[in-house]
Order: sequence, then structure tokens, then C-alpha cells
Amino acid sequence: MDSEGTYEGRATREGHAPHPAPPTAAPPKPRHAPTVAAGSGYGQGPGFADWLRTPRSPAAGPGIWTFGYVPRAEEEPEPGSDRSLISGSVISALACVLVWSLMRNSYLPYWTVPLKLFTPDEWWAPFTGAPVKGTGGEVAQPLYELLFDAALLYGFGRLGAWPTAWRRLVVARGRMVQAGVTAVGCLITLWLVAQLSLPVRLAVYPFLPLTPGDPAGNTATMARADTIVTVLIVLAFLWPALRRPAVVAAVGSQDGPPIGSRPVEPGSPADPAEWPELRDAGLGEAARRLAGEVLGGRMNDVDYARIRRAWESVRADPARLPAFADAVRDQGAAACVHPSGDRDLPVRAARHDLLARQVLLGTVEDGERNPYARRGTGLALGPDVLGTSLLAVGPSGSGKTARLVRPVVESLALQALAGQAAVIAVGAAGSRLGPDEAYDIVVRVGDPDSVHDLDLYGGTGDCDEAAALLAEALVADAPGADVRRAATALAQVLGPFRAAHGRFPAVPELRELLDGVPSAVTSLRQALEGAGQQAMLRELDARERQYGAHGDPGPALADRIALLDRPAFAGFFDTTGRARPFSLRTLEHPVRVRVDLPERGHAEASRMLARLLLAQFNASVTARADRSLFAFLALDDASHTLTPETVRGLQRLRSVNAGVLLALRSLDDVPEALRTPLLGAVGCRMAFSGVTTWDGQRFADAWGTEWVETRDVTHRTVFADQPLTRAIHAFRKMVTGKAVTTDAVTVRQVERERWSASELAHAVPPGCAVLSLTSVRGERAAPLLLRLAGTG
Repeated sequence: MDSEGTYEGRATREGHAPHPAPPTAAPPKPRHAPTVAAGSGYGQGPGFADWLRTPRSPAAGPGIWTFGYVPRAEEEPEPGSDRSLISGSVISALACVLVWSLMRNSYLPYWTVPLKLFTPDEWWAPFTGAPVKGTGGEVAQPLYELLFDAALLYGFGRLGAWPTAWRRLVVARGRMVQAGVTAVGCLITLWLVAQLSLPVRLAVYPFLPLTPGDPAGNTATMARADTIVTVLIVLAFLWPALRRPAVVAAVGSQDGPPIGSRPVEPGSPADPAEWPELRDAGLGEAARRLAGEVLGGRMNDVDYARIRRAWESVRADPARLPAFADAVRDQGAAACVHPSGDRDLPVRAARHDLLARQVLLGTVEDGERNPYARRGTGLALGPDVLGTSLLAVGPSGSGKTARLVRPVVESLALQALAGQAAVIAVGAAGSRLGPDEAYDIVVRVGDPDSVHDLDLYGGTGDCDEAAALLAEALVADAPGADVRRAATALAQVLGPFRAAHGRFPAVPELRELLDGVPSAVTSLRQALEGAGQQAMLRELDARERQYGAHGDPGPALADRIALLDRPAFAGFFDTTGRARPFSLRTLEHPVRVRVDLPERGHAEASRMLARLLLAQFNASVTARADRSLFAFLALDDASHTLTPETVRGLQRLRSVNAGVLLALRSLDDVPEALRTPLLGAVGCRMAFSGVTTWDGQRFADAWGTEWVETRDVTHRTVFADQPLTRAIHAFRKMVTGKAVTTDAVTVRQVERERWSASELAHAVPPGCAVLSLTSVRGERAAPLLLRLAGTG
């Protein structure tokens, strides 16, 4: 249980001595304290338990930072200032009281006409219209008055926007204000009922079982009825006193955290710090040991996620249960540690939530360009959206490396330490993708001091597969190149060489064979004849017949291979067995790999190696037997690395639990024929500030259109016919300097682009980006204007 697999060990190439392992006693100084603001989850400390207990919203949409997230309302509250709400509510309330007073004092002579039209005439006195005793009029009149009062309240409430005023002026100011205003309303209502101004009691009394000739008993019965009425009125007012609408609950109040965002109570059955899943499975001792590690400040977020991952593997294979229990009992928070022995990264440059497997990129801008429900919320990335792959386009200095690639790679490196992911970061030498200590393998191509090498053939033993991948990297970007014929030519060389020598050729050997050097071909032929490889001899004969023929891909392949056959790469890409180069076949293990390419001195070779790594990644992740780990490849500069086959391969990654991140300075670095398919193949698209209008047009086409409501206001001059009106208009024009006009407002639905090319090029502020997301489950998030973390 201490390891999730094996790794490629450190090996020595000819002429190069490996560096010793870096000392562990003096790691680099972190950029921030291990325990920072509440909710960061970094490191160990007493706040770690509180971080665990903070709820995460599993129903949140794609890209939402789920740590303590509470949904907002889907639509923006009704417009209007508090002053207009107060004035409208007060005026409508005064008007309601006025009409009600006129009704109660019989100044509205016809308000009882509907009642008397639908009731018998014998219920009412001929001249006064009062209800006759002993008839149904004694019941009908108070009920009608109550219905009339309710209609008045409803009508004037709608007119004065009382519900909106209640939410924005009362509920939003906290529970104390809400309870106080409700109590005042309840007392006023009880006083009106006691004064019989509201005929609630008069509507109840006719239904009481009163006994003639027993005034004392009747009085007691009526008193009990009055008490019941009072209790019911108080209970009715408890509902507005306690209810918190969803809009206000999402925003929060002044007297405590929002509803739904309160942490789990310590010591409760659901307390994650107590490891209830282990306790329920009968591992009480292990649960108590881990709970002590949490509460004692000896466990961090990586430890928690790693042990949870190990427990999930135990649930899938119960045979591992004894080893898991022994490891937890003996090692506590250090149980099931990553094979490297690391329990955290030396430096963290972003905010992470390993329970949700997310990294916080920034905050959605609070503006009209974003949906109201997403404004001000955190935006995060995790395997659920990275599994659809991400394309980021922005000029140099826009923040692609520091604000996107580095946080994403760092998040997946932490998940690799927790046994949940495997990550490969590819960038130019000197790219700030994290210190060497944050990786298990660092391949510095072209650096004589590099400890690790790179497998040119991707660790495969299939000659045809190795030839196809190598041809994709060598000639797929060449205009008019036939990748299929190039793969065939390579297979005609690789197959015979492997059959004769038991290995693939090194770069100088491959170049000689492709160039048709007689000594190299003769030596290979003799080795095949000695081994009796007749089938491979036929392959070699077919290759020899191609030498010098029109359309032979051999010279073009040899020219490309010559880019790797340089003194700077001497000793690299070794196949003799003296070194164990890194191979992408290790993606079944939680590895952290960084590949530094010699971009400055060997730009074309670097692009070719980047194409090779991308092609090998697409092939390796689909060939994995165990796809439980999320495999990820991050290309800090994907310029001139995309080919038709790799673009097609991107669409298959989401089904094999893998993804890639492609960062480009411009879509001009992608062949014209691949730009539209590339935007369609990736699920997440990100345009940084400063993109060109032609790049913005591609994004605008990919994001499509939406229906929006527009308001057109037309000002029309008013021409008066009456002399007095004309005089008033003339005086008004003299005072204001403007003619008297009327406004005609036209509201219509129109279809517009979500983001136009001009807006993407000129309206995205520095430090911001526009990002659209698609999850592996098919959920989509419309393009959002994002303020990147650390940019203000």
C-alpha cells in the first residue's frame, strides 16, 4: 500500500554522470506560510480540520469553485433604487389605508353591492342594509369584508412592489430586522382584530356552539375562540419572520454565514475529520489514528486526499484491506505515501482544493457581460473540465504560463502525490513551470547535465506504431508531405533493425539507413541473413528499391532526423540499454514529469519533439490498461505542433480519462486547415487579453450567438394644438433649452454573438481572459469574462 506503481529509475548515459538526489533537509523557502487564510487548505495546522468541514457543492456547474459555494439567483433582482422602493411602498400603503378607512366608515356606498347581489334579500334590513339577526348575513358580511381587505392588500401590494421592498429593505438587512418588522406587523394586526376593525372574530363567532340562556358559558367559549384566533395569527406571522428567500440566502446576511454554506459540526456523524467511512467499515482504530493526525495538525490536504484514494482502492479490492489497516496504524498521515516520499510540493503558486480536485484560476467579473448567477464567483479547473482539453490563445506576457499553465500543472502534481493523476509539462528551457523538486522526472533535452533521457520511440515494441508516431513528428507539418508513405519508409527500416539487433536504431544509425549509406545497409543485411529473418530482408529490399526514386520520403526523413543528430544532442535518445529514458508508457503510474526543450538554439528540433510527445501521449493514454488515473499533458508553447492526426486524437481523450492543455500565442501558429477543427475538438477555449481580431473572429464563430433583449428609444417632438399648451411648451424650451419630446420605447429579441471579434480584441482588460468550459459529462458554461488570480 505504500506505492501505486513503479517508476523509471535514474540511469547513466555514456559519458554523463547522474546528479545526486537533491537534499531533503533544506527545501526551498515557501512563498507563503503553510497555513494561511481560512479555507486555503495549505499544509498542516489547527485550521485544517475547519477546511475539511467546509462544504463543497457537488451540484455546481462546470468551472465553479465549489469550496463553500452557495448558488446565486439565476436572474438579477428588479432594478430600482431603495429610495424609489420606499416611496412607492409608503404611498401605496397610505392609499390602501385610505381606501380601507373609507370602506369601514361607509364612504364607499357601493362596495357591498356584489355581496347583496348573490345573497338572499331576507338576509339584509330594508333600509339600513345591516345583516338580519339569525340569518346567513351575519356570516356572509364579515367573510366578504375579509375578502375585500385581502383584495386591497394584494392589489396595493402589487402596485407598490411590497414583495421586492420586503426582500431588499428588510430581509437583506438580517434576521433581527426581519423579525422586528414582522413583530410590529403582528402587533398591529392583533390590535385591529381586537378592535373588530378586521372582522376575523365576527366571522368565527357564528360557528361557535353557543347555548341560549348561558351567558357565562358563552363568554368562556368566545374567549377560547379569541385565544385560538390570536395564536393562529401569531403562527401565520412566524412564516415571514423565519423564511429566507433564495436570493437573499445566496448573497448572505449580516448575522451569519449564508444558508447552505455552514460547515459540518465538529464531532457529528458526518464530520470528515473523524473519518466516518473507515469507522462504518469497522476500522475504528484506523479512524481514530487518522482523526488524531488531523486534529493534532500532523496531516495536510495531500495526505487526506492520498489516503482517501487508497481507501477507494481498498473498497474496489477488499484484499488490500489488511495492508491498508497496517499502514495507517504504523504510519498515520504518512501512510500510502507517493513513491517519491514527498507529501507536498516545495512551493505552491495557486490556491488548491484537493477534496474537489480544483485549482482556483480567478474570479468571474461582476459585469453585464457575465450571467448574473456567475458574477463574483470563483472559477476553477479540475479533471472534470480538463478532460475535454483546453486551448488558450494570447500574446506573450498575457499570463498564459504564470496564470494558467503553472497553476494547472501544480494542481495535477498535487493530485499525482495523492495517487489520482499523472502529469507531463512540456516547455522551453527556463519556463517557470515549477522547481525541479516538484517533479519526479526532469528531462532537459540538450543539457549535458540532464539526469534523464527521452525515449524517441515512446516505449513501444511495435515497429509500425513507432514508425507512425515518428513520421507524425517528423514530416506531418511539411507542406505536401505524405505521412502514410513516411511511416511506411520508417517501418521498412525500424523493423529489420529491431529484428537484427533487438532494439530500435539510435539517431545516427536511423539517419544513415534513411540516407541509404551503403555500409549501414550492408551491415544490416548481413545481420538479417545471419539471423534468418527472411521477412525483414524483404522489407529492407523494398526500402532499397525506393532509394533515389521519385517521391521517396527517405531523404526528407533523413533531413528531419539530422536536426536531432547534432553535437548538442550527443548521448541523448539512447537505445542501447545503457540508459533508461523516460517513456510515456509510464502514465499508468502517478508520475510528475517536466520536459525542457532547447527552444533558443534548436527551435525546429524543439517543435519536432513537442509534436512527438503529443502524438505519443495520444497513443499511450488510449493503450493504458488502467485508466483510473487522470493523465494530462501541458504544452506551454504548442506552436507548430498540431497535425491532423493529433487534432483527431484530442477528441478521443475525454473517453480515456485524459486531457491536454495547448497554449498558443496566435492561431496563426496552427495550419489554416486545422484552426476550425482544433476549436471544435477542444471543450474549453480561453482567449487572453490582447488577441488579434482575426483570432477573435475564430473564437466568436466557435462560441456562436445568443438571443438578447434590446431596447430602442425614439425621441419625438410634441406639437401642441392649444394656445395654452403651446405657451407652456415654449416656456419649458426657453428654460431647459430643449424641445418637449416623448419617448417611444421598442423592445425586441435579436440574435447576437456572445463575444464579437472586436470585443475580444479591444474590450478584454489586461489581466483578464474570456473562458468557456465543457465538462466530460457534457455540461457547458457560456464564455465568461475572468479576472485572473494575482492580477489585481
